[in-house]
Amino acid sequence: MDISQITTSLFIAASPQSCQRDQLIARKIDLMISMIAKESPPQSFAQPPLQLLWLPCFDSVLLPIPMSHLARGVDTALPFIQRGQSVLVYCAQGRHRSVAMAAAILIAEGRTARQSVDLLMVKRNLADPQAAHIYARIRAFESFWRNKTRGPRSFSEIYAEYSTRLSLALLQYIRPVNFR
Repeated sequence: MDISQITTSLFIAASPQSCQRDQLIARKIDLMISMIAKESPPQSFAQPPLQLLWLPCFDSVLLPIPMSHLARGVDTALPFIQRGQSVLVYCAQGRHRSVAMAAAILIAEGRTARQSVDLLMVKRNLADPQAAHIYARIRAFESFWRNKTRGPRSFSEIYAEYSTRLSLALLQYIRPVNFR
């Protein structure tokens, strides 16, 4: 089975088959995240003790991985990881979509996009997180996640934004005065 351990709780694989279910259970995989759109994952992956999240998407420059898929995958995977359980992310070849999802999980754990990409390339030789369309999604997720988890803004940040917007709005109505 083509599977790579990225961290103690995070794994990446290329399209595991239902006949490999026992091997996955033996590796103590608890959650499987499928990133394959062309076919639904085997139903045996949704039977206890395994749990399954199917986030169908394509590996295409023209159809980027939806940010909502990355966010949902992270929101589902983090509680498993925080409980010390294992998560396996897979796509057809274990090179792009699964790697983007794994990078998103690593970013949510506190790494930067660059640190995530570097770790993935060291731990999985087949990984290609630097493919332009994949790296763009990883960077976009990093920005999305940082903004999402930033929490409530301070009064000074809100005031600065409000006063700037107000000033720009007022400038639209002020006409230059000619003092000749």
